[in-house]
Amino acid sequence: MTTMIPKEGREDLLERGYSRRQFGRIAALLGMPVAAAAALPHLVGQARAVAPAIPEMHRPDKSGMVRIASNECWTGPFPSAAEAGAAVIKEGNRYEPSHLRDNLIDTAAKVEGLPATHILPWPGSSDPLSRVVVTFCSPTRGLVTADPTFEAAWRTGAWLNVKVTKVPLSARNNYATDVRAMLKADPNAGLYYICSPNNPTGTLTPIEDIAWLVDNKPAGAVVVVDEAYLHFAGTKSAAYLVAQNKDVVVLRTFSKLFGMAGLRLGFSFARPDLHARMMRYDGQSQSGTLSIVALAIGASSLAQAENIVARRKEMIAAREETFDYLRKRKIAFIPSNANMFMVNWNQPARHVKEQYAAQGIDIGRSWPIWPNMSRITVGSADEMKKFCAATDKVFA
Repeated sequence: MTTMIPKEGREDLLERGYSRRQFGRIAALLGMPVAAAAALPHLVGQARAVAPAIPEMHRPDKSGMVRIASNECWTGPFPSAAEAGAAVIKEGNRYEPSHLRDNLIDTAAKVEGLPATHILPWPGSSDPLSRVVVTFCSPTRGLVTADPTFEAAWRTGAWLNVKVTKVPLSARNNYATDVRAMLKADPNAGLYYICSPNNPTGTLTPIEDIAWLVDNKPAGAVVVVDEAYLHFAGTKSAAYLVAQNKDVVVLRTFSKLFGMAGLRLGFSFARPDLHARMMRYDGQSQSGTLSIVALAIGASSLAQAENIVARRKEMIAAREETFDYLRKRKIAFIPSNANMFMVNWNQPARHVKEQYAAQGIDIGRSWPIWPNMSRITVGSADEMKKFCAATDKVFA
């Protein structure tokens, strides 16, 4: 069991209060599920019985429906980026045909104004999001997040028996993450997680608030800023705090505006020593093994500033037209800065979801704190017109 994690990683985990019995769970989280399942067959049974269900692992076929449930982009990669990906398929026999990984990192460094040494690519952002919980939380230092927010960090914390503190969002500050309340809720946490724009609300946390938390957090703690939806908002990134070598990890994904959800590519931005701590558990296997198609498409996409702006404007137009419709129908919703928003049905959201499904519209889920609200992804203009037409039937 212990040999699945290198010696340095094992010593770090034990020093921070993890037990040897948790090594298998950590190995399963961080890129070693096959080894963990082989070494710990009982762990698989435990996972099914104890671990929270992961929606991303159980996606039924919705190909015949209007799909506005999962915050995917309504279209695929930029055409020229797709061509760049197609061009490397014929070199799929090579692990690394032509410095594609380095090219992606160098492109990101230029776009973001970061040293290349502060950038790591990943197969999406789920792995680094689990990894930061393992790395910076412990049995004695917990995790603090907003509620509702993206649940992946919650699941990892629960899986490892780490204390998870959730701070409810409030209308009084336009549903922005309340960083001062987060710090007050657990002044000794190891990790403060901020998703901005937030999933599922699409609301922004002011960059000044994020900087305040970085400056006032407890010693040894890290602030993680999940910017999966930043390109849809077009606002300032927390990456400048990384450039200042602060205790910050910024996460990005290509799954949203860049239309690469099925291609799995993402980034973490952080000081090299923070990345080194994150990578000590599996020998860098996850960041080092990436699809050459994803690498080529990602590098091409990052450099297409005009297309990024155009796609953002296309989404905003569809979103605002939908908001106008909801206002006319007097259906309450939370205004958003991203490609999603929350609608308050004033009745159990699970029943409303079923009614939309009967109309061929797949809408998003609710969160336990808001059981009467559903997350709606902003699709194409045509898809949002179909959503509005279905709404007329559901609430006739």
